[in-house]
Amino acid sequence: MQELIPITLFICIAYAIQALADARARGKLVAPHVAEEVLISLAALEDERRRMSALRWGITLCSVALAFGLLELTGARELDFGAVAVLAGSAGLGQLLAWRFTRPAVRQG
Repeated sequence: MQELIPITLFICIAYAIQALADARARGKLVAPHVAEEVLISLAALEDERRRMSALRWGITLCSVALAFGLLELTGARELDFGAVAVLAGSAGLGQLLAWRFTRPAVRQG
């Protein structure tokens, strides 16, 4: 349990740096010389990015939950290489499905 403390601290510091960088970038965008149309389009892009991120995490977590259910049904009680392979494969499959559902539609013609 002691080894989780530095990992958690690193994650918190990285998230804080990202939040500060995002806030600074948004502050520069709200400068008086930026056109209102640009701000509206950037806000729409940010909203779309957040929705797609939520969809990606939802699909991935559902696929991992299905893998846990599969492991429970098969009676796998120990964390061995097979169980880890099933979980990692389901997370990868979830990411591929999320990519498929969130990528922009290719326009033909």
